[in-house]
Amino acid sequence: MAEPLWTLGEIVSATRGACLGAPGAPVTGFTIDTRGLGRGEGFVAIRGPNRDGHGFVAAALDAGAACAIVDGNFPLGDEERLVRVGETLEALNDLGRAARTRATGTRVIAVTGSAGKTGSKEALRLALAASGSVHASAKSFNNHWGVPLSLANMPKEVRFGVFEIGMNHAGEIDALTRLVRPEIAIVTTVAPVHLGFFRSVEEIADAKAEIFHGLLPGGAAVINRDSPYFERLKAHALDHGAKIIGFGEAQDAEARLLGVELEPDGSKVKADILGETLSYRLGAPGRHLVQNSLAVLAAAKLAGADLKAAARALDGLQAQAGRGARTLIAAKGGRMVVIDESYNANPASMRAALATLGLMPRSAYKRRVAVLGDMLELGPEGPKLHTELAEFIDGAGVDVVFACGELMGSLFQALPASRQGAYAKTAEELQPKLLGSVGPGDAIMVKGSLGSRMAPLVEALKRRFGTEAAPA
Repeated sequence: MAEPLWTLGEIVSATRGACLGAPGAPVTGFTIDTRGLGRGEGFVAIRGPNRDGHGFVAAALDAGAACAIVDGNFPLGDEERLVRVGETLEALNDLGRAARTRATGTRVIAVTGSAGKTGSKEALRLALAASGSVHASAKSFNNHWGVPLSLANMPKEVRFGVFEIGMNHAGEIDALTRLVRPEIAIVTTVAPVHLGFFRSVEEIADAKAEIFHGLLPGGAAVINRDSPYFERLKAHALDHGAKIIGFGEAQDAEARLLGVELEPDGSKVKADILGETLSYRLGAPGRHLVQNSLAVLAAAKLAGADLKAAARALDGLQAQAGRGARTLIAAKGGRMVVIDESYNANPASMRAALATLGLMPRSAYKRRVAVLGDMLELGPEGPKLHTELAEFIDGAGVDVVFACGELMGSLFQALPASRQGAYAKTAEELQPKLLGSVGPGDAIMVKGSLGSRMAPLVEALKRRFGTEAAPA
C-alpha cells in the first residue's frame, strides 16, 4: 500500500494541535472547500471575509473527510476526527511549512508577475513532467491560503514543485515566498496593475521582487530582460544572493529569443537557452506565451530537467479556461470561435489578448470582435489606461468592440463609430446586445477583470450558437 500523504499524528505534530484519533490514520490531502472534498481528505475550516469554514465542518465529515482542522473553541463533536488548533489559517501555514521542509529532494520553482503567472506555472508543469514527477499549484491558488494549501498537498517525494505566488499589496509575496523557499524564482513581467494600492509601477516592481526574499542560498532569479524594470528587479535579487538569468529578445539575455513564427493556433520558436540552441513549438498562440516560454525552459534547465524534452512537451500547451481557452462553434451558416479571457484583466494581459485576437486569419473569420469589461484596481490612472487600449485595438485589426463598465466607457467613446458595437453599464445588460450582433464568421474574444463578470457572456455565446461547441 502506498504511503499516505499525511497521517493524523503528523498533522497534529505540524500544527501543534490536539486530536483523540489514531495517530496512524491516513489523510490523502487537504481542501478548504467541501464542494471539492475527496473521501479521506482533511478539511481546513478557514475563516474568510464572506463565510466561515467552521459552518461546513459537519458536511465535510459526513462527506467522508478523514479529519477537520478547527479552532480550539469549536463545539464538541467527533473528537477522533477533529484536530483542534490555535487558529486554522496559521495551522494551514504550518502544514505548508512542514511539507516544504520534508521535501528535501524536490527542486522548487516559484512564479510571480503582473501577467502570465498561471500560464507559466502550467507550462512548467507540462515541461518538467517530461523529466519526472511534478506537483504544481492547482488553478490560481496563489494567495495567503492558496499557497500554503498547495504546499500542504505536495507529496513527500516529488522531483519538481511549482508554485504560483500573487499579490495586490506590498508584503504579501514576502510571507508566501518564505513558505515556498524556492531554488528558482521567476518574475514574468511588471505592469501597471493594482495601482489602487500602489503609488507607482516602481512600487509594484519592488513588491514583485519580494519573491527573491525566500530564495534558498545560491538560488536563481529568472527575470524579463526586456522589461524596463529589469535592473530594479536585478538589484533586489542580487541583494539576496541570487544568480541572475535574463530572458527575452535582448542581446545579453541568457535565455534569448532568436526567431519566432506567430500562428493562429500556436508559435514556432527558436531560442538560445543558457547556451543551448533549440527549436520548438508552442501549442497555444500569443507572443506573450513565447516570451514566457523562455523563462520556463531556463527554469527547467536550472532545475536539472531534460531541456530538449521540456521544449518538445510545450507543443502540448493549451490555454486554460478564462485565460485564452477557445471554443469552436459549428453554427448554422458557418463556424465561429469564442476566446475565453474572462478570468482577469490588466493593461499588460489586455494588450496580449488583443494581439492574439489579431492573429485570427481573415480567411477563416470575417470579423475580429473584442468584448471588453473593466480592468479593476487601477486607481486614478484607470480611465487613461483604458483609453490607451484604442491603439492596441487598432494594431490588432479588431473590427468591432462591445464594452461594459464605467471605465470601459472611456475607451468606447474614444473609438471611431465604425468600431463601436455596443456599450452597457454591466455585462448582464450588454448580453442581449452582444448576442443580437454577432454570429457565424466572427472570432470573439471576451476579457475583463473577474469583478466585471464577463464569464457569463462566454457561456451565453456558447448556448446561443449551438450545442456543437467543442474546445478548439
